[in-house]
Amino acid sequence: MRTYLDFEKTIAELENKVAELRALTSGGEDISFTDEIAKLEAKTHDALQNTYAKLSPWQKTQVARHPQRPHFVDYLDALLEEFTPLAGDRYFSEDHAMIGGLGRFQGRPVMVIGQEKGSDTESRLKHNFGMARPEGYRKAIRLMELADKFNVPVITLVDTAGAYPGIGAEERGQAEAIARSIECCLNLRVPIITAVIGEGGSGGAVAIATADRVIMLQHSIYTVASPEAAASILWHDSGRAKDAATNMKITAQDLQEFGVIDDIVPEPLGGAHRDPARTIADTGEALASALSEFDGMSGDDIRASRRKKYLDIGERL
Repeated sequence: MRTYLDFEKTIAELENKVAELRALTSGGEDISFTDEIAKLEAKTHDALQNTYAKLSPWQKTQVARHPQRPHFVDYLDALLEEFTPLAGDRYFSEDHAMIGGLGRFQGRPVMVIGQEKGSDTESRLKHNFGMARPEGYRKAIRLMELADKFNVPVITLVDTAGAYPGIGAEERGQAEAIARSIECCLNLRVPIITAVIGEGGSGGAVAIATADRVIMLQHSIYTVASPEAAASILWHDSGRAKDAATNMKITAQDLQEFGVIDDIVPEPLGGAHRDPARTIADTGEALASALSEFDGMSGDDIRASRRKKYLDIGERL
């Protein structure tokens, strides 16, 4: 069953009517509802088009968080062949919020790392809703260093509300682990390409997204803090999350205008969750195109180019 967001009320009503008429038609009723269904489908398409053409930053945040949006494991299954997961940080434990391993992407070996939120109650608890602890970032560092050692490109897929803020995570050095992960990204001599596929929240995202090329899905977000957290900090009122989302410029379109990201992958009408297969395929093509830009470049040139990219962003902003 499709889940609708609060601003999709009209769309939900139209699609429910279409479903009812289809059920009557398939139930052997003598009356044909073909014309009515066609008219309602046209109205639904128009409603989707009108709604998604003018989404506010807060509405985009809701789309980015949609529970039926394709997650990291969906991209992994569709885009990677011969994937071998690699577990553990070799210091403390395995973190299921951060998944990584070696595989083949369009025939070439790559290291893939990303956050997994989970799709039902059991898997969400297992993956801690995609919020990694220090051991998750230390695992990411270990895998990126392994990729660097064997000259294998790195692809990261970002989908997290942020790093886990629990007491245990802080005691084990959450901030230090994130900082070292960012440092590792900057020091790689192999290409690192990032796609923000849902939420790109705070240091939890930047830790694995300090990349040569950063692409975002059309309705994803990338932000220094979640809108709720920012509203709590700025106005001591998490209820002003809509204001925070607007003022922080967290959408793919804003960030491309600022030069923080490099490319935007269009989503199917109504969001990635309406056609996951197409979304994943288009994201794969964008990743492949970005990766091909570094074919033939030396490790020193790749690293120098990456560092210049972020120094330039700092100067512009």
